[in-house]
Amino acid sequence: MASQGSASSGSRSRSMGSMPLVKFYHDEVATLRTVRHEGPIQGKRFFGCSHWARICGFFKWTDLTDNINELQLLLFEKEVEISSLEYEKEELERNVKMLKEREAQLEEQVTELAVENTETLIAIKSVKMNKKFMVAL
Repeated sequence: MASQGSASSGSRSRSMGSMPLVKFYHDEVATLRTVRHEGPIQGKRFFGCSHWARICGFFKWTDLTDNINELQLLLFEKEVEISSLEYEKEELERNVKMLKEREAQLEEQVTELAVENTETLIAIKSVKMNKKFMVAL
């Protein structure tokens, strides 16, 4: 959003600083104004139609606009964080899949080695028995 400065007199504020442009019913940019009458809200800033109080009556407190902007920024940050976490989750799921495939390969190798080990042990016992038999003769 863009910002706008104002240096006019009357009920308008002297400076908008980094205030956003606020559009209203007539698709015009609202004017930043300040409450001038005495009372508890004197000095409070608001956006109003350039025809305010005569024709339109559009009115929005600036602190509400600030809150909306803060919430929009917070929402954007959360969406970025969610997107990042979703990507990280997908990466972790790919890693889990790869590790499960590797685990299956290793289990197959362990089974093959166990069979070879058993065959080797049987062969060794057979040789020992043959040796004992030869000694006995």
